[in-house]
Amino acid sequence: MTFEVVEEPMTALADYARVPIVFTVDRVLDVTERNDGPERFALTARRLDAPYVKDYDAITGDGPLQWTRHYDLSNWALFSAWLAGRLVGGAAVAFDTPEFTMLEGRRDLAVLWDIRVSPDVRRHGVGAALFERVEAWARQHGCRQLKIETQNTNVHACRFYERHGCQLRVIDRAAYPELPEEIRLLWYKDLVG
Repeated sequence: MTFEVVEEPMTALADYARVPIVFTVDRVLDVTERNDGPERFALTARRLDAPYVKDYDAITGDGPLQWTRHYDLSNWALFSAWLAGRLVGGAAVAFDTPEFTMLEGRRDLAVLWDIRVSPDVRRHGVGAALFERVEAWARQHGCRQLKIETQNTNVHACRFYERHGCQLRVIDRAAYPELPEEIRLLWYKDLVG
């Protein structure tokens, strides 16, 4: 499968938003703290009796078309993955945006704010190509780390970040009051030796 990853202007957000981010939650990760090794947390997958569908864009105010209402995107980057002229994936990177608290007030940190791949081409390398492009962009902009937020309900994403060298460094069991069963997971990838 041959696809191309290109950087897009933020005016392409409407097209970007058409790539679905929906997935089926049939497992969750139970998170336990560890004291016996270099990894701070152990993640154990647990199958759900009643799977459900999750769509991040369906959460009020969270979709790509809402980002400009909350943040200044002038220092952000937007990438699209194309396959035979069809948009099949995308990634958005936040950088140097003071009001964006995920950046921790740092100019040497980039946040992979969003990554999405069309369901029919998932697990074919599109996400990996987008992630590698985001890493390269962050390095080019002097970032020492890349930060990613996900939840224990997105097992595939967590395993993806592990495979790409990210480390789970922070968990927050109370981050989503409206979704008390979800645990916020913050992954970091060091971009310098």
